[in-house]
Amino acid sequence: LSGTVILILTKYYHVDSSKVLESSLWRSSDYGTTYTKLNLMPGTTIVVSNFYICPTNKKKVILVSSSINERDQLLFISTDEGSSFQRQPLSFTAETLLFHPKEEDKVLAYCKEGKLYVSMDLGRKWTLMQERVTKGRIFWSVAGVDVDPDLVHMEMQDTSGGYLYVTCLIQNCSDKTVTAQFLGKIDHNSLSVQDDYIFVKVTTGNRTKHYVSYQRNEFVQMSFPKYALPKDVHIVSTDESQVFLALQEWYQTDSYNLYQSDPQGVYYSVVLENVRSAKQPEESVVIDILEVRGIKGVFLANQKVDGKVRTLITYNKGRDWEPLAPPTTDMNGKPVNCKSPDCHLHLHLRWADNPYVSGTVHTKDSAPGLIMGAGNLGSQLVEYKEEMYITSDCGKTWRQVFEEEHHILYLDHGGVIVAIKDTSIPLKILKFSIDEGRTWTIHNFTSTSVFVDGLLSEPGDETLVMTVFGHISYRSDWELVKVDFRQSFPRQCTEGDYDSWKLTDLQGEKCIMGQERSFRKRKDTAFCIKGRSYTSALTTKPCQCSEKDFNCDYGFERAQSLKTEGDRCFADFWHDPDSPPDDCHQGHNFQSSTGYRKVVSNLCEGGVNKQQSAKLHTCPLLPPRGLQLGIKGQMLAVAPGDDITFIVHQEQGDTSSTKYQVDLGDGMRAIYQNLTVTDEPIQHRYEQQGVYRVTVKAENVAGHDQATIYIQVTAPLQEVHLEVVPIAGINQEVNLTAVVLPFEANLTVFYWWIGDNLQPKMSLGNSLITRFPEEGEVSVTVQASNGRSMVQDTKNVHVYDRFQVIPLAFSSNLDRLNPNIPEWREDVGQVVTKILAKITGIPQVSLVTMVKRGLPTTADLYVLPPESQRDKRSVFVDKVHYQTSYQNYKSHSPWLRTEDAYPPLFFRKLPGRNVYAQMHNEKEQEMTSPVNHSEDTQHIIQGEEFIDDDLDSQTLGNAEGSPAFCSLIRIRTNPHYY
Repeated sequence: LSGTVILILTKYYHVDSSKVLESSLWRSSDYGTTYTKLNLMPGTTIVVSNFYICPTNKKKVILVSSSINERDQLLFISTDEGSSFQRQPLSFTAETLLFHPKEEDKVLAYCKEGKLYVSMDLGRKWTLMQERVTKGRIFWSVAGVDVDPDLVHMEMQDTSGGYLYVTCLIQNCSDKTVTAQFLGKIDHNSLSVQDDYIFVKVTTGNRTKHYVSYQRNEFVQMSFPKYALPKDVHIVSTDESQVFLALQEWYQTDSYNLYQSDPQGVYYSVVLENVRSAKQPEESVVIDILEVRGIKGVFLANQKVDGKVRTLITYNKGRDWEPLAPPTTDMNGKPVNCKSPDCHLHLHLRWADNPYVSGTVHTKDSAPGLIMGAGNLGSQLVEYKEEMYITSDCGKTWRQVFEEEHHILYLDHGGVIVAIKDTSIPLKILKFSIDEGRTWTIHNFTSTSVFVDGLLSEPGDETLVMTVFGHISYRSDWELVKVDFRQSFPRQCTEGDYDSWKLTDLQGEKCIMGQERSFRKRKDTAFCIKGRSYTSALTTKPCQCSEKDFNCDYGFERAQSLKTEGDRCFADFWHDPDSPPDDCHQGHNFQSSTGYRKVVSNLCEGGVNKQQSAKLHTCPLLPPRGLQLGIKGQMLAVAPGDDITFIVHQEQGDTSSTKYQVDLGDGMRAIYQNLTVTDEPIQHRYEQQGVYRVTVKAENVAGHDQATIYIQVTAPLQEVHLEVVPIAGINQEVNLTAVVLPFEANLTVFYWWIGDNLQPKMSLGNSLITRFPEEGEVSVTVQASNGRSMVQDTKNVHVYDRFQVIPLAFSSNLDRLNPNIPEWREDVGQVVTKILAKITGIPQVSLVTMVKRGLPTTADLYVLPPESQRDKRSVFVDKVHYQTSYQNYKSHSPWLRTEDAYPPLFFRKLPGRNVYAQMHNEKEQEMTSPVNHSEDTQHIIQGEEFIDDDLDSQTLGNAEGSPAFCSLIRIRTNPHYY
């Protein structure tokens, strides 16, 4: 932390499950000489999962922890470098915290379920900002670019499953207040906010388009060479108003091409092809490109050509690349047999998985010109050779220092270089140099050898105190060893202790990026501390511009194979330099490119101007092209009364002279001028449900373009009921009907899943005709969707080879109390089934009653043979038929009034429930039937046992005391057989 305080978090893991069993926090206030264990919650075992330090005030620390049962999560907040902590319970489970880059008390917290919370008092109070946010795609505002410091950029998922780039203020970030900054949906995990630039990508079909916003202006599609066809893009650098990116083209598998942009990040030209790449076990891609810290414009890259990898360096942001010059002697001073052009120095440009050890190449902002890396001499890079080399003049000359790879730590602005061997065996020595690697001293940092796990130094470039941490054995506790180099230097440096050195490239050219630069360097004989006040930069002097200060413009390439042409840039066959740019307005002028553009951030003055011969053209009147119409929030399905903001975007054409005719589809029309230039919003509200076609027509005298979207205004679906016959015959036509609530729902699409088929049938109507080819039980599911919601219902259909269907009818008394809803029909069907089972003696499992929709109330009785008689005509079917025939003969009527033979049914509407049905027998009735029934059977028929088991018998009475009504069953005499 600041001052001399060190905080260390240790975790103890279960050997088999790797679960964290316990964690401890240790604090030192004397540069790590002594440590004290902090007891955050006495008597309670806690696990600290994450540790966060405020970047603007390192006295403020937040620990995220949970109890051992992982159910309760707490924050421990310190404002005094961990000397004391305040406990703060959390109502959510925080996965990561993100401090504001400027205002120290503002913190964002991301949860695993995609929720984002904000605190403005260092984590003491939290407010839910937004849900469905993508992890790792949350960015605070950038100072000097974003107007409001409380703005948050984020990628979030909309209700349809797509992803949007939105912004909002931390004080008000509901779904209605977020602002969609990009017109349309973006690819998942594609939002990136870096300095002046914001990047997103959109994939449609098999083509991906990349977009950039410069200084928060409108998004523009990034223009690569026409046939680049990018598969993947990685941003390498956004320093000094220029984008450096690596792009993998359609033909590449293990390499990327390096591209450089104009200041707006729109137009890209290739600067180096076939940069090696590799995929990590976590599927992350590592590209062998390294920005050398300390001197702007210097990059190292590993190029792979014909299977061979070699290391190249550029001093002018990719305009020129050269291989590294080999050293003349080895580490022992003996001459090496390595001469250009067949032999060079090659370096491994890898990053360490462990954040506490250096990668294979080490550079630092406060140590310009100092580069130390692992590699080999030869015609190509060899994977297993990792000798250590160092340069103190930014790559012009190199020296070998070790034969094996070492972890490196720079102290005191590079005044002390510490090296510990990268090995799997325990160590007790380290090496250090105070003269930029020319001589090395061995130091025993411990009396007992330890397995080194990492190196730590106090934050800040001026420190001379470091900590080596590791373990003696895999079962031992941690060992921390403090190494203090302050005693090696008797005094602070003065101006007389420094020399100067001038930056030059491999050819000895002093004018690099348009200027001569000199840096301060401590003399080899000066044993002093550079300290906090040290600065490396000394003087700068601008140079006259030369041809090397210009790169090829967009659409141009160097013909490197034509040596007679030198560095001349030629237009690609697909590029017309005289074509007007997309933002060219009538009455304005534009310059056609000469094929060259000055290297961005190059500070040369006067001299050669490769852009001087550019031709001046008048902007023609261009017709509008690429007109796009969208909605803020991207919701094409809205509810009546919702406020909608339409956004119009035009990719090409003159906008200043274009009129835009807007038709909102409900009779509202308007004409706008300069609509896409002023970004004037089109706001509207639809009150009635329906489909509205919204059209924008852009027109000028040169031509026109049109964009249309369809808005569905509909209320969310509440539920759907699937109505289907419970019994069906083999290959018999079966009607599937879905009843949707509310009944006035429109624009509904139905998906039907039949059996185990994962591919649904789709219909716009609420019914479907199907057949079942085999006996058995078939599950039928319907999903109804209207763009704002989706509901589902499932029914089972039993398919038989033989069964009987007997139509049933009810007296008109029942129609008055028929609400025509599925639940009521199901309840009535169950009651009728029980009655008929008791009367006929047929098992209830062989009877199914299905009450049909509509009035008058009718039903179908399905009579099934038992399992043992499914292959022949059932005696149960004969029994039902015989009964009904006898009764018809007795009544001399095609319909049987059954009040003399069957107990009546009573139905009542009751408060608080839909419909209830109850068996009731108000008077003794004589049964006349060819089937003999015992007195016991009659007693059961007349008793309370007939109440439907699924109904609440305690609420079946008539609370109002009104008389019950009787609905009497009539049975047709001509049953159907299947």
